[in-house]
Amino acid sequence: MTKLTPAALLGRLVQVRQGEATAMLWSFAYFFCLLCGYYILRPVRDEMGIQGGVENLQWLFTGTFVTMLAAVPLFGWVSSRYPRRKLLPIVYLFFVANLLIFYVLLQFRIAPTFTAQAFFIWVSVFNLFVVSVFWSFMADLYRNEQARRLFGFISAGGSLGALAGPIVTAMLAPATGPANLLPLSACLLLMAVLCIYRLASRVARNPGEHAEIGRRAAEQPIGGNIFAGVTLALKSPYLLGIGVYVVLGTLLGTFVYFHQAYIVSMAISDSGSRTALFAQIDLAVNVLTLVCQLFVVNRLIARFGIGTTLMVLPVLAVVGFFLIGLAPTLTVLIAFQVLRRAGEYAITRPAREILFTVLNREEKYKSKNFIDTVVFRGGDAVSGWLFEGLRILGLGFSGIAFVGVPIALLWAGTGWMLGRTQEDMRKTQEWRRRTDALETDQAAAPQNSAGTGGMGSVGGDGQPVVR
Repeated sequence: MTKLTPAALLGRLVQVRQGEATAMLWSFAYFFCLLCGYYILRPVRDEMGIQGGVENLQWLFTGTFVTMLAAVPLFGWVSSRYPRRKLLPIVYLFFVANLLIFYVLLQFRIAPTFTAQAFFIWVSVFNLFVVSVFWSFMADLYRNEQARRLFGFISAGGSLGALAGPIVTAMLAPATGPANLLPLSACLLLMAVLCIYRLASRVARNPGEHAEIGRRAAEQPIGGNIFAGVTLALKSPYLLGIGVYVVLGTLLGTFVYFHQAYIVSMAISDSGSRTALFAQIDLAVNVLTLVCQLFVVNRLIARFGIGTTLMVLPVLAVVGFFLIGLAPTLTVLIAFQVLRRAGEYAITRPAREILFTVLNREEKYKSKNFIDTVVFRGGDAVSGWLFEGLRILGLGFSGIAFVGVPIALLWAGTGWMLGRTQEDMRKTQEWRRRTDALETDQAAAPQNSAGTGGMGSVGGDGQPVVR
């Protein structure tokens, strides 16, 4: 019997090619550290949201949106002035400092009610920013063709982290208290910074004719003004379509979250039991997510394309909201929430990130960050008030769930159109790249005979990519 080596096993899990494995594994580790740190904090955030009063959740969502409005121009200013190798560590070190401040406030019970509300808003901002910056970096490093093969496996690193985080919280929180988990989360963010430096150093050391291009690009600031992400997103029909897709998904996700908060608060009175339930939901979501990322998403994208993949979760939402409308019970809600979140993380998120690989660098970082943060949290805020407005009008949980069905159908149609547009843009870029390569070969055939291998080639948008 042939013994399976780690490299052979990795080759069976993902279609990784020669020269790609090391960078892919560092990306995997980066996402693991990021989401493990976040999921240590998430159950605490959810319980604080209930303790602050479920009737006040829309205010917390609105506060998160307002905070995003202030944070995005600040990110635009920083990204305009610092190169990628400095920009990402600056973002993560800023959040590490925030965590240590909250640790002191919670440990010494300074203004506990205000601190709990501020922590809920901060975690809601934190998770979007750090994950958005991660995927911007990935879209910048990997070519579209590579993203289709590798993003599912890289996403699995986040899922393993998301599995480890709730386990750590469940084991340590009763003995140490929530506040003492914050420094641990900060340490994981510092480990993510180490992964960033390792990835950046591999690009800089990459041999080949484009290595110097890649090194110089990483040394240059992204440029543009602080509002460039907003203006670019509003000018591009493609980016507007991505924004609409995000808003529709966020609206339905918020509806489910509010259903969860109300139904859980009515069904379970004990705070510790509610926190444990949230951790168990996270655990189930992340197990299912990991399985789908390792064995489903790459094959789904390869077989059916981006458009069909983006429709999977909306179709599930149609069925889920219809069932909640018929039976708004805790069991139905939990089952739908687990499937919905697993579908979001394992299938929709990797497919949505591939949409950005055909864009230029400023769009990848600034417009993507604007969509992932302000547009996402703006959808949260609007959805929260819409949910409360429908309740005031007399619609119960069943009625609001049925409202979600046509929204989910519109969401599915938007995903299909985005997939078709992305495929057209990808083919156009591939044609331009082949044309440019052919012209270069004809002009300097002897110099091109050696070729380029490993990392450091140039992607469809003219940026260096990892191989």
